[in-house]
Amino acid sequence: MNRIKNISVILLLLIFISGCNDDFLTLAPKDELSEATMFSTYDNCKVFAWGFYETLNPYPGGYANNLRHRPSLQDCDGDLLENGYATNGQSYLWGRENIPASDADWSEGYTNIRRSNLMLDNLDNSEMTDLEKAHWRGVALFFRSFEYFKLLEKYGGVPWVENAINEQDEEILYGPRSTRDEVASNILRDLQFAIDNIKEEGDGENTINADCARALMSRYGLFEGTWRKYHSLGESEKYLSASKTASTILISKYPTLMPVYDQIFNSEDLINQPGIILYRHYIQDDAGYHIGSTNLRSTNEQIDITRRGIDMFLCKDGKTIWNSSLYQGDKDAFAEFRGRDTRILIMTPPPYKVNSSGTGNWTHTGIEADKEWFDEMVRISGASPDQDLTSPFKQLPDRNWSDRITTSVPNFTGLLPTQTSSGYRFWKYFSNVSYRTSSKDFNDGPIFRMGEVLVNHAEAAYELGEFNQSTADATINKTRERGEVAPLIVAEIDASFDPSRDPSVDPILWEIRRERGIELMGEGFRTPDLRRWKKMEWATQPKLGRWIKQSDYAGKVIPIQDNAAEGYVQLVSGTPPAFEDYYYLYPIPSEERVLNPQLDQNPGWK
Repeated sequence: MNRIKNISVILLLLIFISGCNDDFLTLAPKDELSEATMFSTYDNCKVFAWGFYETLNPYPGGYANNLRHRPSLQDCDGDLLENGYATNGQSYLWGRENIPASDADWSEGYTNIRRSNLMLDNLDNSEMTDLEKAHWRGVALFFRSFEYFKLLEKYGGVPWVENAINEQDEEILYGPRSTRDEVASNILRDLQFAIDNIKEEGDGENTINADCARALMSRYGLFEGTWRKYHSLGESEKYLSASKTASTILISKYPTLMPVYDQIFNSEDLINQPGIILYRHYIQDDAGYHIGSTNLRSTNEQIDITRRGIDMFLCKDGKTIWNSSLYQGDKDAFAEFRGRDTRILIMTPPPYKVNSSGTGNWTHTGIEADKEWFDEMVRISGASPDQDLTSPFKQLPDRNWSDRITTSVPNFTGLLPTQTSSGYRFWKYFSNVSYRTSSKDFNDGPIFRMGEVLVNHAEAAYELGEFNQSTADATINKTRERGEVAPLIVAEIDASFDPSRDPSVDPILWEIRRERGIELMGEGFRTPDLRRWKKMEWATQPKLGRWIKQSDYAGKVIPIQDNAAEGYVQLVSGTPPAFEDYYYLYPIPSEERVLNPQLDQNPGWK
């Protein structure tokens, strides 16, 4: 188990520990910490390595207010989520992207890569044993691979820098882009070294271990293998096999999952929880918090699940809404959630009505239907059965960060901080851990978890022609069980199982992708998934929401498809243009090309 605490606090602690080391005191220059000194001993490497962990920040904000990681907003460029503030549609989906002057993914990525290379360049001259050097080399290569994977996923081939370079190394610093083949192969090589050489137990409770490298290989190998298959680049099996091998080991080592889905994301402490490989531990002080939950409980973000996203959730009998007798239709807001995968209730609040006149105070309306989902939310989230408002897990009624009650869901017209545009407010990261506190959230954030590894394994196995009932039982049937959904029976899946299926996708693969979309919703995977499958056309269809009657919302005009009096909400009118192939890779920032004239732009961007 690896518990990432606040980096500033830990770094100071480790510097203090290293300061008590005689070798450290002997070698350290009085005015600065030289490279030779920094990597001379095991403890000194530990000090330096803690600086890597800043990149592992699953929720936005935190001590550095690093907003590179806003997964739910990133997924609004896909098909399952919608940004309620983007009333003209996402620029990426509507063909309005411009080449940026700069991009933190590029600049910060190379800054972090240089930090890894500094360690790699200096380990051979250290006083450590060969095994200790190999361990730290593996740690550095893990973090370098983490950064290069993000660059490869976004831009394709990028300059590969094997060593730490200075400004005088112009030939390297301002060299051309390496090919995708070279970058992808080097990441695979480095991750395999990390798996083989990082200590299985890591360097203590708070550090990277071999299983973290396996989890990253599971993620990376699947991405690159499928990108190569669906973009016709070749060598897909090499990467898919690496993903499957890594995830196979993890499945054996982590046989169980956290039983309550909501508690993966909204627990105060994930220590020793089953299926959690690596997570970040946040604390409520001036250095250790994040703002991920506040964003979803305030006007910072207004993110909704689309009609397509809601329709993906199966019924508890394992059938789709198109062929299950349990499904009662979407015209009745209350009935729509009955008999469904319970994870749908963790993604969006179910309908209800209460009476409320202020913060924290509310009563039931006295109408039985209005409180149908209250007890069920307590059951599936593990919230306090006495409706304790300080329980960290999801319960009704919905509320903003200050505990102001939302009296009715869906909330198109009421309190703005919990308002919805589509009718299905996304609240996966809503947490009461930081009860009545704004912008100082401290619910822990999973970085690598077995829910992802299981769906990685299922998809990689399918793409390798090795998916069968045994694979289904070992992977996606575990995640479905947590949603109280009947297991997938491979022999029962045929072309008629889901009439909404894209006919170009095999019915079994469609179900695997469905489970991935549900399990990982809002975690920043969906848009990259559509890009690697070459299926961005799924996101350029009109994004619809809940079925409503305009007459039920007197005083507010809610946009309905085709300007009808009743129908599906459609925030952005019209249909996006056809997705251009060159959009599958993002443009290189213009300032980087000014600094380095040899840096070619991705084709199509002008």
